[in-house]
Amino acid sequence: MAKHVAVLMGGWSSERPVSLSSGRDCANALESAGYKVSRIDVQRDISTVLSELKPDVAFNALHGPFGEDGCIQGVLEVLGIPYTHSGVLASSLAMNKEKAKDIMRAAGIPVAESRVVHRLEAAKSHILPPPYVIKPVNEGSSFGVLIVGADQPHPPQELYSADWPYGDLVMVERYVGGRDLTCAAMGDRALDIIDIISNNNTFYDYDAKYAPGGSTHILPADLKPNIYQYIQSLTIKAHQALGCRGISRADFRYDETAGEDGDLICLEVNTQPGMTPTSLVPDMARHAGMEFEELVSWMVEDASCDR
Repeated sequence: MAKHVAVLMGGWSSERPVSLSSGRDCANALESAGYKVSRIDVQRDISTVLSELKPDVAFNALHGPFGEDGCIQGVLEVLGIPYTHSGVLASSLAMNKEKAKDIMRAAGIPVAESRVVHRLEAAKSHILPPPYVIKPVNEGSSFGVLIVGADQPHPPQELYSADWPYGDLVMVERYVGGRDLTCAAMGDRALDIIDIISNNNTFYDYDAKYAPGGSTHILPADLKPNIYQYIQSLTIKAHQALGCRGISRADFRYDETAGEDGDLICLEVNTQPGMTPTSLVPDMARHAGMEFEELVSWMVEDASCDR
C-alpha cells in the first residue's frame, strides 16, 4: 500500500469549487482507509510544493484546465510521482471536444454532427439548423453550454460579450433530445449505467450536477438489454480509443423515439469525473458493491507514471 498520498484540489479553473469538494471527500475517505494524506490547494508553485513534500502518490482531484488537460499530468511525470486517472495525452485529447470527437468517430463510436467556430461567428447566424447546442471546446461541468431551441430566431447574443470567460472557440453541435445516460470505465470494466433526471432544468447543467436535489440518478437505467450492453461496450471502446487509464466516464444522449433502436450519441469522455456526494461514479461503484473508501483506494493503488 502506498503510504503518503497528496490530494491535489482547487486550482484556478472555473471548476475550482467542484474540485475542492471532490478533494475534501477523497482525502477524508483515504484517511479513513489508512493512508497518510496531504491536502494541497494547487497554485502555480505546485512543482515546488510537491518536490518538497515527496508523496508516494498524487491523487488528482482537479477539474478543468490545468487539472485535466494534460498539464498537471506533465508536471507529475517530470517529478516522477505516480498519479491517478489518465496520462498526458489522453487527458489533453479528452479535454478538447473536437479532437476527442474525431478519435471516437474513427473508432466507430456514434457522435453528433458539429462544427468548431469562433464564438463571434456563432453569434452572427445559425451555424447549424436549430435546435443545436453551443459549448466551449475546453470546459467541463456544463460551463458555457447554451441550447438553441428550434424556434429561436437568432443565436445567443451573450456570445458577443466582452467578458465571455470560456475562450473564443466554441463547438456548435446537433441537439439530440431524449435521455441523459452515463457509464464509467474502471480499468477494463464497464460499470452500470445511470439515467440522469434533471429535477429543475431542461438539461444536465451545473446546478443539476452539483446542487443537492438537483438531479435524480436511476441506477441501473431502464433500457433494452441490447442498448444497455451497447452503451457499456461504447464506454470501454471510448476509454481505450482515447488512451484513458484508471477511471473515466462517458456521457450519452439517447432518443429512444427515433427509429427501432433510437438515436444514441456519445457526448464526451470525462477523464476526471466528479467525486462529490452527488457525483455519478461513486454511485455506480456503490451499486457494484464498492464503497467510497474502497473506490478511492483502488484509484491510489492503480496510480503510476507513463500513463
